[in-house]
Amino acid sequence: MFGMVRPCRHRLGEKLTAQWTAHLCGLCLALRGDHGQLARIVTNYDGLLISVLTEAQAERPDAGRRTAGPCPLRGMRTASVAHGEGARLAAAVSLVLASAKVRDHVADGDGMLARRPVALAARRVAASWDRAGARTGSAVGFDTAVLVDAVDRQTGIETLAGPGTSVLTVTEPTETATAAAFAHTAVLAGRPGNAVPLAEAGRLFGRLAHLLDAVEDREADAASGAWNPLAATGTPLEEARRLADDAVHGIRLALREVEFTDGGLAHRLLVHELPNSVHRAFGTVSCAHGTGPYAPPGTPGGPLPPEPPRRDRRGLLAGCAVWLGLACTCQSCCGTYEDPWSREQKQGPCANCDCSGCGDCCNCCECCNCCGEDGCCDGCDCGCDC
Repeated sequence: MFGMVRPCRHRLGEKLTAQWTAHLCGLCLALRGDHGQLARIVTNYDGLLISVLTEAQAERPDAGRRTAGPCPLRGMRTASVAHGEGARLAAAVSLVLASAKVRDHVADGDGMLARRPVALAARRVAASWDRAGARTGSAVGFDTAVLVDAVDRQTGIETLAGPGTSVLTVTEPTETATAAAFAHTAVLAGRPGNAVPLAEAGRLFGRLAHLLDAVEDREADAASGAWNPLAATGTPLEEARRLADDAVHGIRLALREVEFTDGGLAHRLLVHELPNSVHRAFGTVSCAHGTGPYAPPGTPGGPLPPEPPRRDRRGLLAGCAVWLGLACTCQSCCGTYEDPWSREQKQGPCANCDCSGCGDCCNCCECCNCCGEDGCCDGCDCGCDC
């Protein structure tokens, strides 16, 4: 599982956890139903946001659900899962973007992909995902060419970028792709008036995803000699953090202009969980009562710098096999584990969760900063009474 929005079930609560799981399972089953078992490996936490946004705007949110059969990842229990155009759009977007990720690994010669036969096989898989994503996108009225074009332009932009280039020039293709995907959820839900603010939220979400990925990969890229947008453009961490915080704030403002039928989960993920993603990437506290202003890792007042990454990365196929093992045991959700590809130590989103209050919309840690005239909870039904 990859993606930056990785909520903890204790922060979501029982109701929103059930909704979130329904969209995650719905994306996985949409991939399997349209494209076969192998396509399920591109299931990701961020892709399900497309399904969440579509359902949140629908006139009857419960209409896009069906009962799925037993699954090992659910303890062989049946479940109500998202079904329909929102899940299919999420599948199409996930396939195209996963294809881009595979091609990027091939270009970098990561692990086994440095071997020509393996690289050739990976390119064929990526090409098949492109075609599959285009078919599914077409079926729901979405032209995935905008995603493919963004991926193709990314390589040229990275080649030309250098010291002094704005990092936002590098993030633009990702912004364009996610803006198009977010906006199309308004079309599927029959809410054309939501397209403009959702496109803005999607653009900033793409910027944030690109920035946080660059921050998290900075040390590993430096060790391996891989291209990194922050290093290539000479963007300091302080500036990356400012841009990330601005993107989070912009998403919050854009969502205020969106008309939702039931926006609880979308609000929770895009307003409250995104700041947690930023804190996680930069190694800062996620509670509003932190110890002080942001300080970069390794500086006075800042967190300790991360340990040097291990270089013995797994290749694509070996990593996929390890991922399947983690998924089948739920260790990637609730335990500590090695990343299937990079071998970095990671914790699942529900491992060692702090349930003491930090991070819940309606607890004092966040609430008094969120409620009120300019707060992110203004107008929501989370029950804040600060």
